[in-house]
Amino acid sequence: MSAPPRIEVENLSVVFGEGARRVLAVDSVSCRVEPGASCGLVGESGSGKSTVLRAICGLAPIAGGRVLLDGQPLERRRSKAFTRQVQMVFQDPYGSLHPRHTIDRILSEPLAIHRFPRTDHRVTQALSDVGLDPAFRFRLPHQLSGGQRQRVAIARALILEPTVVLLDEPTSALDASIQAEILNLLSRLRRERALTYLFVSHDLAVIDHMCDRLLVMQGGRAVEELGKGALASGDVSSDYTRTLMKASAGFVRPAAV
Repeated sequence: MSAPPRIEVENLSVVFGEGARRVLAVDSVSCRVEPGASCGLVGESGSGKSTVLRAICGLAPIAGGRVLLDGQPLERRRSKAFTRQVQMVFQDPYGSLHPRHTIDRILSEPLAIHRFPRTDHRVTQALSDVGLDPAFRFRLPHQLSGGQRQRVAIARALILEPTVVLLDEPTSALDASIQAEILNLLSRLRRERALTYLFVSHDLAVIDHMCDRLLVMQGGRAVEELGKGALASGDVSSDYTRTLMKASAGFVRPAAV
């Protein structure tokens, strides 16, 4: 009997507001990601792709459908065990780190909450894993560059040794010169740790580089699911996907390091 998907979304719907202000942000979206695989959610702003990630984490209200982790449906209120297994890296490294906490405290707090031993060793190892010197431990976020902050955010997500990482536009707020470094870091970490990624981006080149499969979203709905290489070959069936491809005409995959 084959293993269940690591993370699965079944007919997920998310609604914000009520009455005249009711907004159906996600409408019956389904996707599944096998252990160690990477699935991309791509679409224009407002397509609902980031809301899917937030619903998985319990940060957006689920109006219908369900989320399963290793074949087990998740309770409405996410547990500590869930946060051990599923972590998220947000788009903005400037806003996702507490401005008055040192990097040491930012990385140590989740370890204390989950009662991990050998905190000092784990913090220095986490920094090393993302290419930062241990001396960064006692700096504040404003003393780091955007790329360094995002490396800290990735270290914070991985320090609890999760199996699933949700990535919400993790490079879109960074300079172009830094984006490839972060993408290559994420690729390496996925290989080394057999991580499962659900990766949101509006950038087709990023999704093509990072993901085994992708789900194209428009207006809160899933338009088309594609395998790796379909974008480069033009093997798509949706007019909307073709429009996205034309808007990104000439995209080139970031070179692996």
